[in-house]
Amino acid sequence: MTGVKNLSELIKNMTPELNDGIYVFATVKNINTIERSKAICEFKEKEGTTVIVDQEYADKLGLAYNYTAAWITLKIHSSLDAVGLTAAFSNKLAESNISCNVVAGYYHDHIFVEKKDAKKAIAALKKFSIEK
Repeated sequence: MTGVKNLSELIKNMTPELNDGIYVFATVKNINTIERSKAICEFKEKEGTTVIVDQEYADKLGLAYNYTAAWITLKIHSSLDAVGLTAAFSNKLAESNISCNVVAGYYHDHIFVEKKDAKKAIAALKKFSIEK
């Protein structure tokens, strides 16, 4: 199943959904200290491996973090080579003074925003989708 590439269709049908929980970005030198099933995402950098995990799990492990996030999933199956979706929704969020961190999965785009901005971000994304 191939994903959608048409930008207008992507925006119109993105259907943002707020996932339950509070998430954090942390870095570890040894990825084996993280139970892989607990990681939402991991990314290797030369300084260490960045992991996105539930805040409660991070606290249990004593991981350092300075950003608590809400996780929003865009329910449309976007193609990995679609052009413009990330720019479009990140610009719309920026207009509402909301920072975002984006992870593209095979099927969906995932947006992490500051926890305090979750409802505001969902509202902005839904409004943007309707306007298109």
